[in-house]
Amino acid sequence: MTSVRVSKPFVILAAAFLVLFINGGARHVVGLTLRPMVDDMGWVRGDLGGAVAIFQVCTAFAMFLSGRAIDALSPRTVLCGGLALCGMATLSLSLVTQPWQVLVAFGFFYAIGNGVCGVVPVAVMVSRVYPAGAGAASGVSISGMSVGQFFMIGILAFVLTSIGWRQVFVWAGLAHFVLLPVLWWAIPGGAQVAATGAARPQGHLPVEAARTKTFWLLIGIYAVCGFDDFFVTTHVVAFALDSGLDPWVAGNLLAIMGVTGLIGVVASGYWGDRSGPAPATIAAFAARTAVFALVYVDQSPLSVTIFALVFGLTFLITAPLTVLFVRDAFGMAHLGTIAGLITMVHHIFGGIGAWLGATVFDHTGHYDGAFAVACVGSLVALVLTMMLGKRGEGGPAAISAP
Repeated sequence: MTSVRVSKPFVILAAAFLVLFINGGARHVVGLTLRPMVDDMGWVRGDLGGAVAIFQVCTAFAMFLSGRAIDALSPRTVLCGGLALCGMATLSLSLVTQPWQVLVAFGFFYAIGNGVCGVVPVAVMVSRVYPAGAGAASGVSISGMSVGQFFMIGILAFVLTSIGWRQVFVWAGLAHFVLLPVLWWAIPGGAQVAATGAARPQGHLPVEAARTKTFWLLIGIYAVCGFDDFFVTTHVVAFALDSGLDPWVAGNLLAIMGVTGLIGVVASGYWGDRSGPAPATIAAFAARTAVFALVYVDQSPLSVTIFALVFGLTFLITAPLTVLFVRDAFGMAHLGTIAGLITMVHHIFGGIGAWLGATVFDHTGHYDGAFAVACVGSLVALVLTMMLGKRGEGGPAAISAP
């Protein structure tokens, strides 16, 4: 593989931020519009919960493939292709009349595009440009998801209340196409974007990584993380409305969570560079366990608001830490592939979380059972993270070239 000498790493970092700005805002539009769509079309929440579950599975496999692609192909090709597919799929959602159309447009086509221009290729790209500060650089780029969630969901919530849920998809779709020419200009077209003078990366093959305890601990941790993330983001607006929050406040909860998520993701990147990825992950799951327990026993508007703010703080914490976990344990040679595989599991279990939340509500009329599962799962993930051991154990220093 041929490396491309990059003279303007900041431009690449800014482009990465913008990709995830759009990605982070647009992927939550189904959660934002869930109740209005269901009420308008006479569907049940399980119809859209199923589409979100399929989305999670499809985007998970797309993330794994994007990880492999970013190890070998041009980041510009990978990211622009995914962005264009997302834009077309989002626009098509404005025309749906049947649940199966949501499943195809969002669950399949948007999911593939979302995975291809998602966290994995972006984090790998910036970690190669900033090898000494991979956590901080990844945190800054991934913070685009929180900023995008705040600004885009805030704007789209206004569109929703003003002119309806179909226009939400029109505006979100057009945002993807506005970014395309900027992205094409900002990112070089070579096989890899890497730091100037970087040596050939070394590390474990994916099959070698899969034989280690660390790999399976990470799989368990990220499975729980995905379940939590997409259960909450898919259902938090509907849950807030059910709990008596004002419709405008409930509609903006996702945007508010984006603000706290911005703090969490940037802080975790810097924290990860200095102390390793485990401490920030432990803090995130401890906080999640506490707030899931809170909202299970008390669903007053105040508790729901506290839950949303604290969970939002943890929402993206593990995202910039993925490349640190993988780099420290398995090296850089197959960073995209192994990180993509772990993120694939994260999103598959995210689909399970979104589906379970809808199924529990449709059968019981509330989300209590799903909150109990999420609370126990977060406690398990907390224990698994504590089992990972010291930073760097089995890391690059102990890895020979494959």
